[in-house]
Amino acid sequence: MSLAQGYLFDGRDMLRGKKAQIIAQLADKLSRSTIVVATSYQGLVAKDMAELRRALAGAGVDYRVVKNTLVSFAARSASREQLTSIVDGPTALAFGYDDGIETVKVLNQYIKSKESSVEIKGGLLEERVLSGSEVIALAALPSKSALISQLVGQMEAPIRGLHNVLNAPLQGLGNILQAIVLSKAKEVTE
Repeated sequence: MSLAQGYLFDGRDMLRGKKAQIIAQLADKLSRSTIVVATSYQGLVAKDMAELRRALAGAGVDYRVVKNTLVSFAARSASREQLTSIVDGPTALAFGYDDGIETVKVLNQYIKSKESSVEIKGGLLEERVLSGSEVIALAALPSKSALISQLVGQMEAPIRGLHNVLNAPLQGLGNILQAIVLSKAKEVTE
């Protein structure tokens, strides 16, 4: 075996090792994420890609250009094979870990504000595959914290109403007693 052949063999092993490492990282991201959004990125210059990554990182979202074959291996490893149905052609994946709606909002806001060539292909929300239009529709929803606030407000209204109904007789009694006290005070002063 020549030195060149040994070098190539070692190079292939290094490539396999690097690919295995990438697959493991992708599988980890897939298993931890609540939403994965597949996008095209063609036509996006490096400066805009860096700006998009910064915007997404501010929301706790990882954005990574991926090879489709590595994604399919990682998806199989993470038991999220559904992802392969939306990964087609040159693809970048946005991994959202906390609030899936916030992930989509930030991505959609960037696309709209920059009139970017980035296009949302689809998404994987927990175990459900979403089309591109469904992912964009998610961006129109309020954030998780806003929904929780609305829910708490809705739950508080009947309790406040019950409080008012139960408090009304006591308040009426208090008003009557106050009027009696005032009338007795007038009688005493006269």
